[in-house]
Amino acid sequence: MSTNGTPRTPQIAIIGAGMSGLCMAAKLKLAGIESFTIYEKADSLGGTWRDNNYPGLTCDVPSRFYQFRFAPNPDWSQWFSAGDEIWRYFDKVADDLDIRRHVELGREVTAAHFQNGRWELDFADGRSASADFLVSACGILRIPRYPEIDGLDSFTGAVFHSARWDHDVPLDGKRIAVVGTGSTGAQIVSGLAGVAGEVKLFQRSAQWILPMFNPRVSSLTRWLHRRFPALDRVAYDSLRAGAHRVAPALTAPGPKRSAIQAICRLHLRTVRDPALRAALTPDYQPMCKRLVASSAFYKAIQRDDVALVTDGIERIEPAGIVTTDGTLHEVDVIALATGFDAHAFMRPMQLTGNDGLTLTEAWKDGPRAYLTVALPGFPNFFTLMGPHSPVGNYSLTEIAETQADHVLAWIERWRAGQLDTVAPTEDATTRFNADMRAAMPGTVWSTGCSSWYLGADGVPELWPWTPDRHRAMLSQPRLEDYEIHSTERVATPAA
Repeated sequence: MSTNGTPRTPQIAIIGAGMSGLCMAAKLKLAGIESFTIYEKADSLGGTWRDNNYPGLTCDVPSRFYQFRFAPNPDWSQWFSAGDEIWRYFDKVADDLDIRRHVELGREVTAAHFQNGRWELDFADGRSASADFLVSACGILRIPRYPEIDGLDSFTGAVFHSARWDHDVPLDGKRIAVVGTGSTGAQIVSGLAGVAGEVKLFQRSAQWILPMFNPRVSSLTRWLHRRFPALDRVAYDSLRAGAHRVAPALTAPGPKRSAIQAICRLHLRTVRDPALRAALTPDYQPMCKRLVASSAFYKAIQRDDVALVTDGIERIEPAGIVTTDGTLHEVDVIALATGFDAHAFMRPMQLTGNDGLTLTEAWKDGPRAYLTVALPGFPNFFTLMGPHSPVGNYSLTEIAETQADHVLAWIERWRAGQLDTVAPTEDATTRFNADMRAAMPGTVWSTGCSSWYLGADGVPELWPWTPDRHRAMLSQPRLEDYEIHSTERVATPAA
């Protein structure tokens, strides 16, 4: 409390105005805290859903589960919504909760230093700011990974990453190469089949595909959800319960894992040509990599105007792609569905905590955090969608809410005068990471495949337990696992 007995007013800096940044802002607003600013380096909100707008983009989590629990949307048009509809949803959340006035666009944070009990922020434009709490909501899949292919710059046609799609390039009737076979590659092929003159998918490794039926939501259903908001809560809870029943398939062997794997194998049987089916058959267990969800991909890849290329790419020439068998594949456009740096987190921002400890030093052996949200040596710093978060085929909006609620609880303790700074101990963080590594061998991600889930040492860096355990651990933190300091400093009185 401040000297007059009223709650203290924290200054809070949130980096990133994507899904998780908006979630943190909304939680603060709903708690009556207005003293925060979101710093967004782009010129609009939306994060992943702003940057990714390629043909065929669809969320692979049901729309009514891929929404904030506190901001239901009765008007979803499909069971699994397209990317532009999700972007509009987050834009509407920002307007409905009056978050937009807290956002400063075009403000890239280049460095943050903890000194004298506060965070000092430096921006690319030379300006600076300070805050009591710093929350990184930079996201996971945001820095495009470009392949190192000889001659890529020599290509005379259009070439761009899926997250930097050039909509000024005409696609109708064009010869298009898609490089990459994850969820993005599968969606782009499905979206371009029948639009482009020819689509060639260059496959480095095959992917398991889970069928995803995507019916439209009727106008009657949308009206009922508007008229009776409780229906939306029932739908959310039902989908959440279903996801939690499936979650053990990822973390432990058993009949649920076997059932999902059998569905994937049966789905592959819909590819009629035995040679094509063999080329599309992965050499690892379903779910070892993030499952691709699509009921359109196998149909698309069997079209006469779509081809699968399994020979490796040797180089790129001005006219197209040369594969290791010596074939020149002449194309007009190259779309790189080659993924992201999944281990960057808030980097390249330079973060410096207590006693000059830098993030580079703290993460010299790879990203590590405590309970997915905090770092030892970095007081009053929290990260949403940080290292080890449960991001494998699950609703990230629910994970963001769980993490934001945890952060809010620490801020409320600060407001009440119970602490001035808080950070997890090194011992607690080491113990937590050791427990995760011990639990990892039973997960499907450890069954033998190469994926963006793996760290530099080849061990998966995901949450090895269920989402329920994630929520339980964050909702009831062990206070003995934290370094909590309180001083006589008097904070700014509440407004």
